[in-house]
Amino acid sequence: MTRILRLARRLLLAMLLLALLLQASFALRLWVYQQHPPEHTAFMRAAVQRLATEHGAPVTLDYRWVPLEQIAPSLQRAVLAAEDSRFFEHGGIDWEGLRHAWERNRDAGAPVAGGSTLTQQLAKNLFLSGSRSYLRKGQEAAIALMAEVILGKHRILEMYLNVAEWGDGLYGAEAAAQHYFNVSAAELSPLQAAELAARLPRPRYYAEHGVTPWLARYRQIILARMDQIALPPRAAP
Repeated sequence: MTRILRLARRLLLAMLLLALLLQASFALRLWVYQQHPPEHTAFMRAAVQRLATEHGAPVTLDYRWVPLEQIAPSLQRAVLAAEDSRFFEHGGIDWEGLRHAWERNRDAGAPVAGGSTLTQQLAKNLFLSGSRSYLRKGQEAAIALMAEVILGKHRILEMYLNVAEWGDGLYGAEAAAQHYFNVSAAELSPLQAAELAARLPRPRYYAEHGVTPWLARYRQIILARMDQIALPPRAAP
């Protein structure tokens, strides 16, 4: 019995060590992303594999990185209005949103709602998968907390807008603005920005089906909310 307990302790310590090393690897990559854009994300890698399988040949994603200053403030406000209106107030996790999501999941008997902040969505896009589980949700939250400390709010917003999916193989505000409106991300009008934000929940669906009646209504809702979103000035380096 004593031998079994020793083995169990060693196994537990080994698992804890592996978990710590995994968190350290996430933190190291976030530290690199302070100054350097990611070459790709976990979601992008999955898209490449999926599209290559569908087309029977390698594919190239449309992924264009631009600084936050070259993304229209209207798009920044639109995305925050749609995805995380309290972004500049929370520390990476919206506990009230999580409580609401937990209640929905409990009532449904399965994970159907996420309650994710913009920071958590970035964490998922960068490192994780789109599967729904409490284990993945916990890892997402841990990465989000690290991101808030290592990256800061404006870098998180900049990264999210540059790696978000806006269509099949279409990533980032610049690629989306050029694709849908033939303008740069800096030139987006408030209405165009609201439409891009409205596409975020189902980007591939709307890339295929265009502006549906639901999307048009949601676009107007976001447009009405945008004036309520304040963008704090970016701190000097």
